[in-house]
Amino acid sequence: MQSERSIDPSRSPFIKQRLAVMYSGGSLEEIAHQVEALELEASTFKVVYVEAEGAAAYDEQRAIERQLGARIRGKAEMRKPQRLLGVAYAEGRWLFGDCRSSEAVWLRHNAKPQHYSTALSTRVARAVANIAVPQPAGVKAIDPCCGIGTVLIEALSMGIDIIGRDINPLAVRGARANLLHYGFADTVAIGDIRELNGSYDVAIVDLPYNLCSKLSQEEQLAMLQGAHRLARRVVIIATDTIDLAIQEVGFTIVDRCVVKKGSFSRHILVCS
Repeated sequence: MQSERSIDPSRSPFIKQRLAVMYSGGSLEEIAHQVEALELEASTFKVVYVEAEGAAAYDEQRAIERQLGARIRGKAEMRKPQRLLGVAYAEGRWLFGDCRSSEAVWLRHNAKPQHYSTALSTRVARAVANIAVPQPAGVKAIDPCCGIGTVLIEALSMGIDIIGRDINPLAVRGARANLLHYGFADTVAIGDIRELNGSYDVAIVDLPYNLCSKLSQEEQLAMLQGAHRLARRVVIIATDTIDLAIQEVGFTIVDRCVVKKGSFSRHILVCS
């Protein structure tokens, strides 16, 4: 996907690399001619093939890397280059530029000291935080059912201004321990979504789920009404289809998906 926005690839669990396009051309030879003018200012470099459209064979990828690397003035370094450069083929053109690889930040967050068996996976939590706050600048967010802080940790690690609340004191204690473990400020407190006040740009609401019992319709509706009072835009995570309740409190569902883990499904709904 091509975009005018510069996004840190580590924000998303589904992006491997970002290519900041410097040169483009209809053929590799055209790109090779352009990279001859590249100024590296004594930095070492490495050229990598970035898979975009289709997948070239391994030997072909390495040949392309060598073809372009041979035309660049500078010292190649395969292990720890100071400048990582990428080449990709997309929409009928060859693209070349600085390449940045994603770091699997969310994987490190699996090692948090406190866990819930029904908590979102860190990968899904990171995706949800991205959906809720695609551009963090100036956005105030709240997770009013934060549990042990799975979403909070992912959001905070991406620079999102977010606070957490939960009715369960044990959950709040666990969230604080997890935030401290990763060096984040304590942004959590005890609070009931049905009684919270304040105004936020977005709320992320993972409706509580218990293996032994489910929320009653009355409880669910009251929680959704609390979310509607807190934010103009809400991302809701539920274990069942709750469209009628969402519409009843005044939300419109603008996008949705279902995430499955075995036979267990979570509905992710973007509402405004």
